[in-house]
Amino acid sequence: MVKSMTGFGRGEAQSPQKKFIVELKSLNHRYMDTSIKMPKIFTYLEEKIRQKIKEEVKRGRVEVYVNAESLGESDVKITPDIALAQQYYTALEAISESLGIDNDLTTSVISKFPDVLKVEKVEDDEDEIWSCLEEALVMALNRLMEMRNIEGQQLYNDIIRRLDIINSMIKDIEERSPLIVNEYRQKLTDRINEILDDGFDFDDNRILMEVAVFADKSSITEEIVRFYSHIKQFKKAMGEDDSIGRKLDFLIQEMNREVNTIGSKANDLTITNIVVNIKSELEKMREQVQNIE
Repeated sequence: MVKSMTGFGRGEAQSPQKKFIVELKSLNHRYMDTSIKMPKIFTYLEEKIRQKIKEEVKRGRVEVYVNAESLGESDVKITPDIALAQQYYTALEAISESLGIDNDLTTSVISKFPDVLKVEKVEDDEDEIWSCLEEALVMALNRLMEMRNIEGQQLYNDIIRRLDIINSMIKDIEERSPLIVNEYRQKLTDRINEILDDGFDFDDNRILMEVAVFADKSSITEEIVRFYSHIKQFKKAMGEDDSIGRKLDFLIQEMNREVNTIGSKANDLTITNIVVNIKSELEKMREQVQNIE
């Protein structure tokens, strides 16, 4: 199945503690490339995200955006050190009695002393976090692939249409090819008759020899056969359930090579004009193939 390399998908999931929103955007790229932007506290999950994407996407640049929101309790826990606070209080009471000054201690004052309040990060359940993030990621991936498949079908329809046009033009060349030698022989005979006197007896075998050499040099049968083969391989490849973009690009290069040879060997204006049209269609196909995974 033909898949486009461009698409977008969004997924959202939540657990009692977290809510994740995942957005995926895929673009054309020669190889597989994944870029991930997410909160630093979850970077340990990057490799799992990459592996999950690789299960579906074989080629292209995928940009991943992960947004996280806490829904439950705070991510930090504050614990008072009562024993240390008692020591601060006792020491300050002693100062108050020794100096004969009022003790204006309050809870807020003591809480500001070093280490009286301990701030600790609450450790998340990694399995629960990944389960929630994976759910959002899978949803985004499914929507991304759905868009890539829809665009891929449109590319498939357009390329098949152009292949059929090219195939028809190759048939025109195939039908035209045998006529070239006959026309060359007639032109050669007419030209010789113009130059030589009417009474001069010219050996027809010399003309036949010249025509035979021309026929050998201008033969495009092999190129036409190979071109038909490339078209057949191209259509077969587009039905494969795999990454086919680079294979299709190679086949277009081969078709371009064959049609260039046909144009240079045929030595015929009609065929040359058809070749120009074929190259135009191949270029349009090449642009479309750049979007295929």
